[in-house]
Amino acid sequence: MKNFLAGLPLFFLAACVAPGYAPIGDLSKPAQNPGPPAGSAVKSATNETFSSTSQTTALPATGEVVVQKGDTLFALAFKHGLDYRDLAFWNNLSSPDNIRVGQTLRLNPPAELLNSSKRVQTLPLKDADEPVSSVIKEAPLLTEPRTQRLPYTEANWAMLSGKAIDATKTQDETRASMGLQQTAAPASSASTFQETVGEWHWPADGELVGKFGEAGGKGINISGSRQSPVYASGAGKVVYSGAGLRGYGKMVIVKHPGEYLTAYAHNHAILVKEGEWVKGGQKIAEMGDTDSDRVKLHFEVRQFGKPVDPMTLLPERR
Repeated sequence: MKNFLAGLPLFFLAACVAPGYAPIGDLSKPAQNPGPPAGSAVKSATNETFSSTSQTTALPATGEVVVQKGDTLFALAFKHGLDYRDLAFWNNLSSPDNIRVGQTLRLNPPAELLNSSKRVQTLPLKDADEPVSSVIKEAPLLTEPRTQRLPYTEANWAMLSGKAIDATKTQDETRASMGLQQTAAPASSASTFQETVGEWHWPADGELVGKFGEAGGKGINISGSRQSPVYASGAGKVVYSGAGLRGYGKMVIVKHPGEYLTAYAHNHAILVKEGEWVKGGQKIAEMGDTDSDRVKLHFEVRQFGKPVDPMTLLPERR
């Protein structure tokens, strides 16, 4: 656990502060980036025709999925409307990167997680100022019940911190009992996002031609010309870059602090690679029409696998 914590990446990078962007937290290094042009029109999608390619894919009848070439845990979770952390927990993955082609992943919690009558041993509560290393060193070795090696999760970390965990409870109930309600529910307002991400940027210039919720859409659509720039909406890490999700074309997914994901679909070209860190407002792709009936950017925001209306977060266009 200590080694894992030492290797946790910092998901917060500096972004730019500029007129026309919504302020979302303090920034240490401003960056320059062209924002949406002043006076950009916002067009209703009432009379527009656009393909609704943003619907979450239903879970397979088997409740499982086989990892294909190009898949990432983030992309699979995104596709099925799941929290990637839950997906890792249900499949005993110690890291989101530990998946391989041909591996079968379950898409729902194992029965024993919900139905087990056994309780996990509670460790003594240590002082808040005591180093984590001492808590781990002094903890007794647990040998029963015998099971698989536990991955890093909030629940397992809380166990080492001395908080009781009732295995008979559902995962949501366990999180609530541990005081983690604030991280268990998706955010629905800009204020929550402002506390966790740097600057919030419009991902592209152009007219709004598809609104959140229309025709079952989970994001918004912005029109534009082929190869016009697509910008990262906030600082973060690229966790998916490819064309493996049907209906999205060439897509980029960026992970931000606060367990937010932003997705940029139908691109003509992708300019960033998986694992790359980007700044808010950085050009990451060029607009296109891959898997679409017209040139546009399809943009989604999700937290814990749940769609968030981008219009509640984006700054007002002037």
